[in-house]
Amino acid sequence: MGNGGRNLLDFLNGLNDIIWSYILIAVLLILGLLFSFKTKFIQFRYFGEMIRLLTDKAMVSSDGKKGLSSFQAFCISAASRVGTGNLAGVATAITLGGPGAVFWMWLIAFIGGASSFIESTLAQIYKVKDRDGFRGGPAYYMLKGLKSRWMGITFAITITLSFGLIFNSVQSNTIAMALENSFGLNTLTVGIILAVLTAIVIFGGVKRIAHVVQIIVPIMAVAYLILALVVMVTNITELPSVIAMIFKNAFGLEQAFGGGMGAAVLFGIKRGLFSNEAGMGSAPNAAATAAVTHPVKQGLIQTLGVFLDTILICSATAFIILLSDAASSGAEGINLTQMALSEHIGSWAGTFVSIAIFLFAFSSIIGNYYYGETNIEFIRDNKTILYVYRVAVIAMVIFGAVANLGVVWTLADIFMGVMALINLVAIFLLYKVVLVALKDYKEQRKQGKDPVFSRDVLEDASGVECWDEQ
Repeated sequence: MGNGGRNLLDFLNGLNDIIWSYILIAVLLILGLLFSFKTKFIQFRYFGEMIRLLTDKAMVSSDGKKGLSSFQAFCISAASRVGTGNLAGVATAITLGGPGAVFWMWLIAFIGGASSFIESTLAQIYKVKDRDGFRGGPAYYMLKGLKSRWMGITFAITITLSFGLIFNSVQSNTIAMALENSFGLNTLTVGIILAVLTAIVIFGGVKRIAHVVQIIVPIMAVAYLILALVVMVTNITELPSVIAMIFKNAFGLEQAFGGGMGAAVLFGIKRGLFSNEAGMGSAPNAAATAAVTHPVKQGLIQTLGVFLDTILICSATAFIILLSDAASSGAEGINLTQMALSEHIGSWAGTFVSIAIFLFAFSSIIGNYYYGETNIEFIRDNKTILYVYRVAVIAMVIFGAVANLGVVWTLADIFMGVMALINLVAIFLLYKVVLVALKDYKEQRKQGKDPVFSRDVLEDASGVECWDEQ
């Protein structure tokens, strides 16, 4: 890398540190705690309700259109959440922040569950009809709820650049590294193959996206969790000491490897947010597509997605790594996860991880693409612009496969931070709308009803379009 490249990377790292070290972590924790108290910790109290709602069927609107079911909307958001952050991102957090980073990943998931509930319920309240059923997300509730089109456009541009382009290059980068490490495949070849597969799905619209991810996501998540469970059971005697090490290192009481407490906090929260996306403003774009009888239903469903991502899948990766000797080997990213799993179950593990990361990351590319598509349609519903965006997504998939990992991750962090800050401001200004909807939901459930929402329960329903005909 020449001086220009080093200067650019130094500048990006400096900007990244400012956003994350001084601004975003504080805002995430403060608002996450505020929403937790205001909803009386709904992310814990309504856990059983979240499971029950997974089987909620899609309703048919008065114009005869049937949107996506709760499960399909859940799978689109899970497809985006469950990706490189779960395998490579966790490994990076442990390498740079030590075992304590895992604790801070857990914490941001527990607290962030409330933020996820608020943003996804808002997406349902302020969703709009489209040719496939419904669409919505932060840009829409900024316009409809805050009456701020400029804020919505700013968010729409940021998420399109970050998820549709930058994050997808992160996903393809990790896939290429994993397949090169296991099979010796050329990274450019991997990028081209991945681009072709991506094109086949994204040119088929949101219904095709939903059908693909509702198959991939459950299968790959269950398979990976079963393998992690096998590793934990076979190392059951070492598990208590690993858990103790996570907690001690989280507060700087025991130095293992990686950084001290500050590094554990920074990388745990950063990688945790990259993985579960709570409060970032991404999952609401999927939440809005569901055809449900009450907005709170999708709020609860998406909160469950945060737990699935971080508490289950990220923890699985963390235990696989920390129960091995690989963490202190100097390996990083996806190669560390492959090395750790190979130590536990043999050389074939590298191949399994390569296949898993391919499916995890490919589903993320599809989910990320949709987030960009729905926000482009917010800015301007134009087929030509949409086709240009699709071509750009495919190009970034190829670029990511051959790009420098450090630059790609840093860009992803910066765009994610800016996008999250815009969304957090919006949901702070609008969260009281969700509290009204939540109260309505609770009252109907107490009466034994399947809750049905009407815009009449809101004090100001001027921006609500889709809840007249319930």
